[in-house]
Amino acid sequence: MEFSPFLIGVLGVVLLLVVMFLRMWVGVSMMVISFLGCWVLTGKFESAYQVLGSVPYSQVASYTMVCMPLFILMGTFLSHSDIGADLYLFVRKCLGHIRGGLAMATVGACGLFAAICGESTATAVTMGKIAYPEMLKFGYSKSLASCCIVCGGTIGILIPPSVIMIIYGVLVEESIGRLFIAGIVPGILQVLFYMITIWIMCKMKPDIAPAADKYPMKDRLASAKSVWPAGLLFLLIIAGIYGGFFTPTEAGGLGAAIALVIVIGLRRFSIKFFKDATADALQASTMIFCLLIGAYLFMRFTALSGMPNTLSKMLIEFKNAHNMSPIAVIAVIMIVYFILGMFLDSMAVLLLTVPIIYPIVIGMGFDGIWWGIMMVRFIEMSMISPPFGLNLFVMSKSIDTSLGVLYKGVWPYLIADTVHVVLLMAFPQIVTFLPNLM
Repeated sequence: MEFSPFLIGVLGVVLLLVVMFLRMWVGVSMMVISFLGCWVLTGKFESAYQVLGSVPYSQVASYTMVCMPLFILMGTFLSHSDIGADLYLFVRKCLGHIRGGLAMATVGACGLFAAICGESTATAVTMGKIAYPEMLKFGYSKSLASCCIVCGGTIGILIPPSVIMIIYGVLVEESIGRLFIAGIVPGILQVLFYMITIWIMCKMKPDIAPAADKYPMKDRLASAKSVWPAGLLFLLIIAGIYGGFFTPTEAGGLGAAIALVIVIGLRRFSIKFFKDATADALQASTMIFCLLIGAYLFMRFTALSGMPNTLSKMLIEFKNAHNMSPIAVIAVIMIVYFILGMFLDSMAVLLLTVPIIYPIVIGMGFDGIWWGIMMVRFIEMSMISPPFGLNLFVMSKSIDTSLGVLYKGVWPYLIADTVHVVLLMAFPQIVTFLPNLM
């Protein structure tokens, strides 16, 4: 029995999903399945071996890719220096006197920390260690205290610099600088939507969040002393990219260097700090490069099978036959991301879907920058969706809270996320107007 190239591509995707659910390494799984798929499609071992030998170097050894480890290094320098605790203290002193203010402060601190970290799970775990005990000490309910951290952590892959956006930009050849700028307004809106949600919840049930004491202005200014350098670094990077003064790669190098200077200036530098921060950055970077090599090979395999083009034609024909609007198709794709994100981490979802979904979305006439932000939002929502949202499990272990408490408390934030996504769909200019001004 002879299989068509399209069917071989579909079988490869199904096999990849199976090995992912069996907890095999995603990057290695992609490499092996792509190699075997290319071998079967070409019928020549030498052709598949040539792809395996040439693609990793030709795709990864590029100037653009250098920005990823540099931004990761910048994030590890700042996170290992306890900047996260400083950020939370500053925002807490500004908002803590409002009912629910500590939860709002946590979300705000997550947004600020996301700007220097760029990863959702790391943001949630870091802020969980800092903010959760504080909120319990002030009489906050476990549900509110834990869920504002779980949901606030997802902001880490939306507010730039974002590792997910770098990988997306490299894979689909979209401008990383434009993606960074596009994430600013949606990221700020997400923080505001979460704060409004907390305010509504506290109005409906005042007992879940007692008001704390109000700090005088001099205390607030004093707490900003160790925060403003990191904030200034973020603004410098964004303004430099937006103004065309330097590329994202140059911004990454400058950011890592200035981050180290900030740590030295705050007198938090030590040999142990430097070893731990660089070791974490190396570990994260090598893991991501392994995933990227697997993704490039998988893209070569799916392109060889003709699966993206075939699926794109099938979906467009189905849309036309049933008079579906392009937004309805996007809604269907959103459901697919929602389901995948419940079982796989954000990186795996991105690498698995981009080779297949991106050509379909662009074929319907959507903007690649807008789609990158929407895809990030879909992944974020899936990470906090019961019953299998990844951030729920991570936080349950991190702060020793039952999943039942998290399941119960996360729904208001998912409603806020849904409103946010609908807003971005209805008004794509929210995403695109800043990049279009560059």
